[in-house]
Amino acid sequence: MQCRSGCGACCTAPSISSPIPGMPNGKAAGEPCIQLLEDFRCAIFAESSRPTVCSTFQAEQDICGDSRKEAISILSIMENETTPNSSSLTRKHQ
Repeated sequence: MQCRSGCGACCTAPSISSPIPGMPNGKAAGEPCIQLLEDFRCAIFAESSRPTVCSTFQAEQDICGDSRKEAISILSIMENETTPNSSSLTRKHQ
């Protein structure tokens, strides 16, 4: 699958822990990347400064769905399902 032009869901929904130009601490889930343009394209898509996690992401139907809205929903669910529950972390460290 080719990346959907004007989507940018993968630049918004998931958290990114690696540094991004202009965001040295990465970004939180649901926060648009500073490199996301108004038309939902990546300003550094072809640049070597693009984080590895971004450049290795592969658009797939199961992740991207049929629209930007669906992709945001799917990626948000995936983010929530893979983020450690803060209460379970608290119990581990008590």
